[in-house]
Amino acid sequence: MKTEEQLKARSGTSCELCSITSGLHVYEVAPVASNITGNEALFCAKCIAQIDKKEELDPAHWECLKSAMWSEFPAVQVTAWRMLNRLRSESWAAECIDMMYFDDETMEWAKATGDHENDASVDLHRDSNGHVLEHGDTVVLTKSLDVKGSTVNARLGTVVRNIKLDPNDTGYIEGRIEGQSIMIKTIYVRKQGAGV
Repeated sequence: MKTEEQLKARSGTSCELCSITSGLHVYEVAPVASNITGNEALFCAKCIAQIDKKEELDPAHWECLKSAMWSEFPAVQVTAWRMLNRLRSESWAAECIDMMYFDDETMEWAKATGDHENDASVDLHRDSNGHVLEHGDTVVLTKSLDVKGSTVNARLGTVVRNIKLDPNDTGYIEGRIEGQSIMIKTIYVRKQGAGV
């Protein structure tokens, strides 16, 4: 039996955190280590996006952790503990953390990413007005830019379609202007179609 089939069987084909039955994916709980077995879980796309900090944390969505934290599967327990720690400013999350107990090996795994030391803030690519940018968006330059070593004319108002997000720095996106790919600071763009 494949991992995905096993996870569907154990979860009843629902997210092991929030119980949603659509958009499910096998998720590998980091870090992957040789002494850890069963580090996969079945989570929905919304849970994964917030776990991976690709979306703002929604405390109301995570109240599901009140029951998910009691899962018998370490991958689910560890993820629940990490998310509860991000939400520790919520009184219900702090109470849940106090009730959880791990053996030494599982606690070491839970703390391995350092995620328990972070808060709920998410660093996303945002335009000059604070709107979240996503891969494939269209943006408009809010400032004329000099492109070093190039004859590209990046003037105020230039439309840049199908942007790519810099995976290493939320302050930059990649776009094509006059057929040339350039890096652009997000503070110099406005997401097209977003209200001001």
